[in-house]
Amino acid sequence: MDYDARLDRALDAVPEIGGGETRLRVPDPEVHPDGAFTRLTNLSAIAEALARDLEHVHSALQRTLGTNGQLREDQARYNGEFDEDDLSAAIDGYVEEYVTCSECGLPDTRLTTENGTQMLRCEACGAFRPVRKRSSSTTSQSQRPDIEEGRTYEVEIVGTGRKGDGVAERGKFTIFVPGAQEGQTVQVVIESVSGSLAFAQRV
Repeated sequence: MDYDARLDRALDAVPEIGGGETRLRVPDPEVHPDGAFTRLTNLSAIAEALARDLEHVHSALQRTLGTNGQLREDQARYNGEFDEDDLSAAIDGYVEEYVTCSECGLPDTRLTTENGTQMLRCEACGAFRPVRKRSSSTTSQSQRPDIEEGRTYEVEIVGTGRKGDGVAERGKFTIFVPGAQEGQTVQVVIESVSGSLAFAQRV
């Protein structure tokens, strides 16, 4: 075996470092209206891409969307009307909370429970952290003051969604801002709110 062939073999055996977002290939949600409900027909494929339990992903999406739903085989149905952007944003929130390592940014993680606390352990860099616990997102009036539709806020962009949108946080809400970059502080107007997700535009 010549040098180039041996080098190629060695490189194939070395795990990839960096580029975590490009390595995580999550299918776009296939969303279909169903009267007063919304069906997500490829939830099983999404859970498989995330290497997470189907029921765990389903439960987390319900909390983020602030609704209830039913899981039937590889599909889910959620109470209420949600579009592809709503489900994509909810999946982005799941990836940030339950998949991506906060230290190296790679998706090579696993969920464990240690001393009653759910932990995210990274198999790439060895980092670990407790998973944030979110309360139910059912939108009562006492929960809503953090974000209101039509109002303007100054937010810090702390991450990037799967489709390139800037991601900010305010109270219990995750805010998606098209065109904003991580590290920026921007003025945004809230266009719509769905559960604990908010969609905004830069002012």
